[in-house]
Amino acid sequence: MFEKNLLAAKRILVTGGGSGLGAAMGRRFLELGAELIVCGRRLELLEATAAAMRLDPGGKIATIRCDIRDGAAVEAMMDAIWREAPLDVLVNNAAATFIAQTEHLSFRAADAILAPTLHGAMYCTLAAGKRWIEAGRSGVVLSILSTSTITGRAFTVPSAMAKSGILAMTKSLAVERGPKGIRTVAIAPGAFPTPGATNQLHPEGRDQGWATRNPLGRTGEHRELADLASFLISDGAGYMNGEMVVQDGGAHLRSSGAEDLLQWTDEQWEKQRAGRAKG
Repeated sequence: MFEKNLLAAKRILVTGGGSGLGAAMGRRFLELGAELIVCGRRLELLEATAAAMRLDPGGKIATIRCDIRDGAAVEAMMDAIWREAPLDVLVNNAAATFIAQTEHLSFRAADAILAPTLHGAMYCTLAAGKRWIEAGRSGVVLSILSTSTITGRAFTVPSAMAKSGILAMTKSLAVERGPKGIRTVAIAPGAFPTPGATNQLHPEGRDQGWATRNPLGRTGEHRELADLASFLISDGAGYMNGEMVVQDGGAHLRSSGAEDLLQWTDEQWEKQRAGRAKG
């Protein structure tokens, strides 16, 4: 579908790139000629992912441990990256979420979602943008959001708030930084199952028929999202700015994705809270 050199000479940082959709995007970027950097909190996971990618598909990949919830840590990471060479693309992928009734949601639990999902993405975007502007360089920021930015979503309120905030950032910076050659774009994926997200959002007891009720009758494939991400950060999408592309098979036109939880009993919610506490 794409030329093999679509992303040649582009240096890309993917936050949360050690697993799931972050790793899938990173692998595709390497296939298309990019130089990849993946960051996250678990260095062992990052190194294992990088080792596998060096074998297949191959290419230049580096890892860096960073807790993006900490602005000072983000600054240190960007300094370390720029000492070797500037970035061309930032992909804000790292995020956290779980289902919870808001009346049982503690401040600490809410912050556990807002810190990486909203604050971390903002810290990374500000840090990269500042360096691009100081050097007079162009750049691209791609943020992975969700369709809760359109519909809202019950029982994942902090996540919906965080993703909506990043969408506002995407639109705002498109105007502010567009004249400086910096594009901001976003993807709102639907169901692209990963072990982490599935465990948090679709625990035992949830309606398991949700995938078949998608208008296309299936969930998304990681390669599909990786291909869309590759296009959006490429020069071929150079006239796209401030936009969020929805990739969910049309699911948000039918449901926000949380309606089945309205039927949960107090006992089911208690079991969910207990399981999360153990985790």
